[in-house]
Amino acid sequence: MARRRKGRPIDGVLVLDKPSGLSSNAALQHTKRLYSAAKAGHTGSLDPLATGVLPLCFGEATKFSQFLLDADKGYFSTFILGVGTSTADADGETVSVSSAAHVSLEAVTHALPALTGVIQQIPPMYSALKVDGQPLYKRARAGQQLERAPRTVSIHQFTVHAFEPGERAEVKVEVVCSKGTYIRTLAEDLGAALGVPAHVGALRRFQSGPFDLEQCVTPEQLTAVREQGSEPDLDRFLLPIEACLPDLPRLVISEAATFYIRQGQPVVVPNGPQSGMVRIADQEGSFLGVGEVRDDGKLAPKRLLAH
Repeated sequence: MARRRKGRPIDGVLVLDKPSGLSSNAALQHTKRLYSAAKAGHTGSLDPLATGVLPLCFGEATKFSQFLLDADKGYFSTFILGVGTSTADADGETVSVSSAAHVSLEAVTHALPALTGVIQQIPPMYSALKVDGQPLYKRARAGQQLERAPRTVSIHQFTVHAFEPGERAEVKVEVVCSKGTYIRTLAEDLGAALGVPAHVGALRRFQSGPFDLEQCVTPEQLTAVREQGSEPDLDRFLLPIEACLPDLPRLVISEAATFYIRQGQPVVVPNGPQSGMVRIADQEGSFLGVGEVRDDGKLAPKRLLAH
């Protein structure tokens, strides 16, 4: 017999504004406790230093978290030129210092195109990327340095918003990028192109897939509501599961097709899309899950809600 989960069986997405100094998992666990939720997961880690958009999936929404993990992200960041750190951000120890007084806005702008588009990045040692089942940051804390294979990422947008010259120059940037991009590595690579060490001084994620800062709720807001009421009072902040999937076509299927889809069987859908992933809804418009149109034209279920 399957063990019953403790907590409330709630479903939906909460877009949290993660505070600085907290790991993504700590933010998730704190929020899960406030909701007394039975099941929850986050959709891509933010460094403890970073703030901003961290979508949390509750209950059945966790089945669709991969769509958010795979989505593009957007960041505002402050790069500090002239100082390199062990973690490539302000949380690390200083490991190299060199004057950035010679760096100009023109030089920074000139260096950006080479770091835009499809590029190769070497993941930092202080990252959650696992090698032989162990996160790299644990190896780094043990003083180890491992060879890391370059990864291909896409930098869709890399623009300068402000520049302050000096021994420790500051560059405020906006980056829109694919999943798996390390902004800390981007800072170091920009510094290398300019001939100086560099690190991330501040980082704020303003977009994660379809979600942005306007949809965010802070831990303080959640705590205040919880202290004044009960767990169900927090449910108004939850977005529907379908909010994860706005870019997928929505297909309403017949009552008979709904029966067979729920049995895990492919169905014929007249006048439906010819290929690709789709959202599936029943005749009442209720979201059933995600399916894929196969080569033979039939719609096959991929991820379905349990109820």
